[in-house]
Amino acid sequence: MTSFFENYPLISALLAMVSAQIIKFPIHMIIKQKIDPMIIFSNGGMPSSHSAFVSSLTAAIGIDYGLETPYFAIAFVFSLITMWDAAGIRYQASKHAEILNILMHDFQQLVEHVKYKSKRNHVPIKELLGAPLKELLGHKPFEVLIGSSFGIAIAFIVKYWLYL
Repeated sequence: MTSFFENYPLISALLAMVSAQIIKFPIHMIIKQKIDPMIIFSNGGMPSSHSAFVSSLTAAIGIDYGLETPYFAIAFVFSLITMWDAAGIRYQASKHAEILNILMHDFQQLVEHVKYKSKRNHVPIKELLGAPLKELLGHKPFEVLIGSSFGIAIAFIVKYWLYL
């Protein structure tokens, strides 16, 4: 029975994901010119840690078991679905959240401008609208590409530096 730390594909994938999340901080600081340490815990941003995670797993399985195995095929399909979701559905959801937040803000300003008051119990508009929607959900295709490349590189680095 092998130990957890001898599972090269798993260690490679976890290291790629954690590393990708950590390097989001300096990249975000350089690009956006602001310090936001919470970006490390976010879903979106550069690079895509989901893409790094699944690409590293797939590459490690390919390195260990070969590209012709069903293991690699399963991991490859899983990776494509994950990256398609990150750059497609989740990215579009983040754009929808951004637009909805603008609409909610504009609506709130309109209500405050009109100063509508009802004779019934008036619920403040902020309570009706709730907190703004989270806008950083998905990734641009370039962020997915960089995350995927990063994950593959981590798989090779882990294999040849830690598991020789």
